[in-house]
Amino acid sequence: MTTPIEERSPLKPWAGVPPEIGEVFRPHLDALAEEMIDEILRGVPEYARPQDETYARLVRLAVEGALRQFVDLIVDPDASWEPVAAVYREIGMAEAREGRSLDVLQTSLRLGARVAWRRLAAESEHYNIPRRALASLAEAVFAFLDEIARAAAEGYTKAREQEAGELEHRRRRLLDLLLAEPPAAPQAIADMARLARWRVPRTVAAVVLHERGRGPFRQPSLPPDVLSDVNRREPCLLVPDPDGPGRARMLENALRNWVAALGPTVRTEDAAKSLRWAREALPLARRGILPSDRLIRCADHMPTLVVFKDEELVRAIADQRLAPLQAVRPRHRERLARTLLACLQNGFNATEVAARLHVHPQTVRYRLHQLEQLFGDRLYAPEARLELEMVLTVWLSPPDTAEEDRENVIALERPRRGAPAARAAADT
Repeated sequence: MTTPIEERSPLKPWAGVPPEIGEVFRPHLDALAEEMIDEILRGVPEYARPQDETYARLVRLAVEGALRQFVDLIVDPDASWEPVAAVYREIGMAEAREGRSLDVLQTSLRLGARVAWRRLAAESEHYNIPRRALASLAEAVFAFLDEIARAAAEGYTKAREQEAGELEHRRRRLLDLLLAEPPAAPQAIADMARLARWRVPRTVAAVVLHERGRGPFRQPSLPPDVLSDVNRREPCLLVPDPDGPGRARMLENALRNWVAALGPTVRTEDAAKSLRWAREALPLARRGILPSDRLIRCADHMPTLVVFKDEELVRAIADQRLAPLQAVRPRHRERLARTLLACLQNGFNATEVAARLHVHPQTVRYRLHQLEQLFGDRLYAPEARLELEMVLTVWLSPPDTAEEDRENVIALERPRRGAPAARAAADT
């Protein structure tokens, strides 16, 4: 017992314990291991598994391995302690897989350390170990406890990360199955939902997203029952029970940094249909046709979605149905078109139309007189009103980037020869 205590390393406290002490305690390790195991099983009910022989062997391996490693480090401070560290990393991983917190493991380690120190202190009196050497031994015991606890925590963290990654992968796979067309088999969805820990709801709604591009990327903060994948080419979500209490507010708050379109509520097996309509709405919001400053609910914009479903066809028909406007001077053409659309949407009530367009009712009446000259009796024909409203809604919206759409707009802008009465009527 000649090793000076002052020479011990701050990173290896056991280096300050005289090597002879390790050899003194080595014959007592088996008995000490039994005492520690009994204490742990009594003090930690979660570890008391008389029917689980595999688990019992793991507990014994951990305790016996730790004791042997501790003595080996006292005898040779440079000895590798990786074998016992690997055991405790595995124990930490096992704790994570069984769904326990690290508190249970930390309790068992403290119980074991308490038993070990009590036994070592008792034996030190028998062997007349000096008090300063005993203090070094105590420091070494608790430093070793910290090391194996750290190894267990590493394993625990790794297992949790792996589990989270596997769960995320399963949830993405489940999202793919739910949104597939044609739909996946119900049993395949049920099996994957079980693996993904997701309760299959009665109704769902799909959400498609486009990042606003302001500030740093922020992952939406969503409840665990919402399936999400914002890293795919088309970021999207699937929301269970979308009409339930607080669901709309939750989505509004979570998606502030995204332009988001919420498809209609459908049965879970029809999730792809909800996604299809959300896909129709999002480009319209990005073009400014639908409001993009808040969550876009497809159910609130059904007429617009239906009209723009085949925009190319509607624009082609607009060139025919709105032909009378082609004879109007370009700077008056749009205001007449907007007045006509407002009249159709408000039953030709001049007061309501004026309030909507922020003009005087007399101005509305004057423009309506011009429209009557342009369109004649067809302006009030019941079978023509819906069609006119549809083509005006599309024609007055920003065109898509498709070349054919741009050509349709140019064609409508091109004045047609003749129709002198129409040109004379277009100054307001």
